[in-house]
Amino acid sequence: MTALVETIDALNARLALVRASGTVVGVVPTMGALHGGHQALIACAREECGHVVVTIFVNPLQFDREDDLRRYPRTLDADMGVCQRLGVDVVFVPAVAELFRHEPTTRISVGPLGDYLCGARRPGHFEGVATVVAKLFNIVRADRAYFGQKDAQQLAIVRRLVDDLSVPVEVIGVPTVREDDGLALSSRNRHLSPDERRLAPSLYRALRSIAEVIGNGANDPARLIEDALTRFPREAGLRVEYLEVVDPVGLQPVARIDGPVLVAGAIWLGTTRLIDNLVCDPAGRIS
Repeated sequence: MTALVETIDALNARLALVRASGTVVGVVPTMGALHGGHQALIACAREECGHVVVTIFVNPLQFDREDDLRRYPRTLDADMGVCQRLGVDVVFVPAVAELFRHEPTTRISVGPLGDYLCGARRPGHFEGVATVVAKLFNIVRADRAYFGQKDAQQLAIVRRLVDDLSVPVEVIGVPTVREDDGLALSSRNRHLSPDERRLAPSLYRALRSIAEVIGNGANDPARLIEDALTRFPREAGLRVEYLEVVDPVGLQPVARIDGPVLVAGAIWLGTTRLIDNLVCDPAGRIS
């Protein structure tokens, strides 16, 4: 039976005996509205860990728009059903006042890792992500933590956070889960109108076109991006926010492609922002 826990003290009480027994604890940090991508993370944790904790916290520190925070779906009953079905041991659902008993004055700077991609368009976003993830790591004290490759910049930042701060947790990246037409699963997809949903896979197709050309020997990122931009449908309501080719570890732009790169993009469909990415290399490998 999956337990719902709302306080740090209650969670610590439950996990104390688990930790004492030497059981491997896995954590899946989420903001709820669980979809197939989250389920893949949970399934991976369940397979590899003796005790699985899913955290659900809509983090106000990482939202740069109040309306986006307000619109973010809250579906706790459905999320509990998913966790129950997948064999999660504990779902930790703290209120904002529980996780931040005072206005936080200590925050984690992510440095150059936040300078490009989403970080350039959402000031303070990854500082908010890193601060809450570090807090959750300290609370749960899991052995392994599971994050999706769809949020590649977040994953790179979390990995660097763990390395820089010597956090004793292994960070596991899980491949992106997609619809049949390539659209990456996201909690925001539910906001798309039928017309917007029809246009949404254009981001994946553009990224895929760049990756395939890199596999055929192209090495000029600027040219590849310029060509990919022409592939988007010219329809009202679709706006490309960015397409970039960066180093997959340092997340800095590359002038020439001679090894693995992260090809990433973001688009707006009406009022909904979608992101996606692929890792590829000149040998034609795409993930």
